[in-house]
Amino acid sequence: QVQLVESGGGLVQAGGSLRLSCAASGRTFSNYAMGWFRQAPGKEREFVAAISWSGGSTSYTDSVKGRFTISRDNAKNTVYLQMNSLKPEDTAVYYCATHKEAYGTLRSIQQKQGYWSQGTQVTVSS
Repeated sequence: QVQLVESGGGLVQAGGSLRLSCAASGRTFSNYAMGWFRQAPGKEREFVAAISWSGGSTSYTDSVKGRFTISRDNAKNTVYLQMNSLKPEDTAVYYCATHKEAYGTLRSIQQKQGYWSQGTQVTVSS
């Protein structure tokens, strides 16, 4: 079974930075996209960022462009999310995800189509 272990969440002041990491195990991850989603109380799950493990391309939701950077370390089967210039609106539970299909697109993924971490709380204070 695929397992995603996430770390790096916490409390930070507005304008500060955090780095999330997600270590994956249970299969070969080459050719599988990995990425990040978030969900705030009372809101739908929102796509944040994704990275292709075969091509190295990245994708971001508009609200985080220029502030967040997704990267990977294939030797460690780990994906990272560097979050800079954090805003209170970024407060949410952040989830790491990988697609169950090789070359699958994460941006439009359904819950059942992916493997998910347990989530980590990111809180940005004013």
